[in-house]
Amino acid sequence: MKKKEITPKKPKVKLVGQDDNVFNLIGICTRALKKEGMNAEAKELTTKCFASGSYHEALAIMMEYCDVS
Repeated sequence: MKKKEITPKKPKVKLVGQDDNVFNLIGICTRALKKEGMNAEAKELTTKCFASGSYHEALAIMMEYCDVS
């Protein structure tokens, strides 16, 4: 019998209308993750975003971890 994996719920963040500086957006997402007790995910998001090659790639990473609107 296969064990069902539980996927943690993505925290909702509103990035539309925010200062579009990538560092600000990363901060918004990491704070939302930490608020939900997802500290490891917050660190992963930050590491991946800083290693990304572009602003758009960083946004895509943020959308993997957070429910962005």
